[in-house]
Amino acid sequence: MRIRGLVAAVCAALAAPAAAWATVLLTQEEALRLAFPGATVEAHSAFLTEEQRRAAKALSGEEDLPSALVRYYAATKDGRAAGEAYFDTHVVRTMSETVMVVVSPEARILRVEVLSFSEPEEYMPRPKWYEQFQGKPLDDELSLKRSIRPVSGATLTARATTDAARRVLAIYRVLHPPAPASAPATPSPPAARGSGAGAGR
Repeated sequence: MRIRGLVAAVCAALAAPAAAWATVLLTQEEALRLAFPGATVEAHSAFLTEEQRRAAKALSGEEDLPSALVRYYAATKDGRAAGEAYFDTHVVRTMSETVMVVVSPEARILRVEVLSFSEPEEYMPRPKWYEQFQGKPLDDELSLKRSIRPVSGATLTARATTDAARRVLAIYRVLHPPAPASAPATPSPPAARGSGAGAGR
């Protein structure tokens, strides 16, 4: 797998002050290999315009986005797009966690992985809990107590992870807006009676 600009992205994604005390579960390279086995992965950066930021905030339901600068990793395999991975670092209660959210070309979540977690271990849901994000699109069902089950004793972590998933899907949507539906073809008017070759014979 080819990963460009990985070292710089690692530093940026794990730059939160609390991350120095985090329990690191996966490196970014390990997470990307899990997400895209056998694929070519390239690092990208995008700077959201003010219009894109407003659209992403509206789609995600966030009051604000952490940064206009977005770093993500696009994977291709056998000449076809395999998805994109985004690393989101955020505060859970008072300490940070970093998660990877992988999005399919169809704008659905492929997987969520925790890379680092600074809160006490008991505040982290079991790995099985994260599997329920698979296949979820960005809609009203992607929220706690709807399609995402809350976790007793880890409610803040569940909420922060769900918010991160919505945030990533919203950013993906503004970076890759769906193509406008093509207008249906206008049917040709029927030919007038008596026209055409041999008319009047």
